[in-house]
Amino acid sequence: MIPDDWEERTLQNCARGIVRGASPRPIDDPKWFDDRSPVGWLRISDVTSAGRFLTTTTQRLSEAGIRHSRKVPAGSLVMSICATVGRPIETRIDVCIHDGFVLFDKPDVEQDFLYHVLTDLEPRWTKKGQTGSQMNLNTGLIKGTKIAVPKDGVEQSAIATTLSDVDALLAAQDALIAKKRAIKQGAMQELLTGKRRLSGFDGEWEVKRLDQLAEIRSGGTPSTSRPDFWDGDILWVTPTDVSALDGRKFLETTKRKITELGLKASSAEIIPASSVVMTTRATIGECAINVVPLSTNQGFKNFVPRSSVDVGFLFYLLTTQKQGFIGMCAGSTFLEIGKAQLAGYEVFIPEKGEQLAIAEVLSDMDAELTALEIQRAKTTQLKQGMMQALLTGRIRLV
Repeated sequence: MIPDDWEERTLQNCARGIVRGASPRPIDDPKWFDDRSPVGWLRISDVTSAGRFLTTTTQRLSEAGIRHSRKVPAGSLVMSICATVGRPIETRIDVCIHDGFVLFDKPDVEQDFLYHVLTDLEPRWTKKGQTGSQMNLNTGLIKGTKIAVPKDGVEQSAIATTLSDVDALLAAQDALIAKKRAIKQGAMQELLTGKRRLSGFDGEWEVKRLDQLAEIRSGGTPSTSRPDFWDGDILWVTPTDVSALDGRKFLETTKRKITELGLKASSAEIIPASSVVMTTRATIGECAINVVPLSTNQGFKNFVPRSSVDVGFLFYLLTTQKQGFIGMCAGSTFLEIGKAQLAGYEVFIPEKGEQLAIAEVLSDMDAELTALEIQRAKTTQLKQGMMQALLTGRIRLV
């Protein structure tokens, strides 16, 4: 149901044409490219790394390349139809598009409005795309897609402006989060190396081996052919559980669990709460603090802090050593750090009182980042609700 002064249209009837791009062949021939050219060569990676507006591309086409592609002037609306499907973007520079894009040529609805409609459709394109070596959309599917459009161009513009205001708020929130992350990164580099000291601390730092800071324990995997080893009560960590934290430091649950029998039949060990688990195979140096006792697979080395070491400080310290840990794997085709290698790795560390103070400062920064990320998530939900209401006419602007 749409308002009486709205109409249902297909996307094909919202522009003079929906035109697919073209690629010069063979695409790896250098004659098609010229870094001095004013005309960009739009790739999927350019779209995924940009926001709403395209201002630059990683490659540029030569005159010969332009003749064998489809040139799109600045100010145009294009959409990806291959790999990352349904991602709209508005060009702010002249570009050429390959056959992984379509151009909405001369829209006869407000282009800003059409951009937001396409953004709303993006999740649905993924479900409707054809799968082969990679996801793609055909132009027939795009042209036949029906949308609701206000007949009054003023209302189209008003809806677009409202949604663009929310986009601007999201961009501002993203910028603030990025700024706070950079500040935290700088603070870590200074505080965890002793370059900057907190007020009230002036004691000497010491060089210590990691095995002097913590007991280092390994992990293991029970036989997957034994059902009685699995689905028990013991949390069992894999690297996926740590990556799912997306930068958060506390690990509370895991996707899989093992039984007491599975624990005893493998090299897995119980890691007490308030330890640091760290990936040491393939993905190196991803850390988390476990808030409950658990076990890990063999892709981890786990640090049970000694009494002179604060677990929060140890967590932050280990996260800054990632490149050093990777350097220990030099020459290996499969990255992995052994227990003996880690045990002898040396770091610079203050007495426990200063450790606690440093960890508190960095934890406060983490808390601020978490609050900002929650606020941004709420804004995203707000935008989704607004799109569903405004782009269907269910809610009308005054």
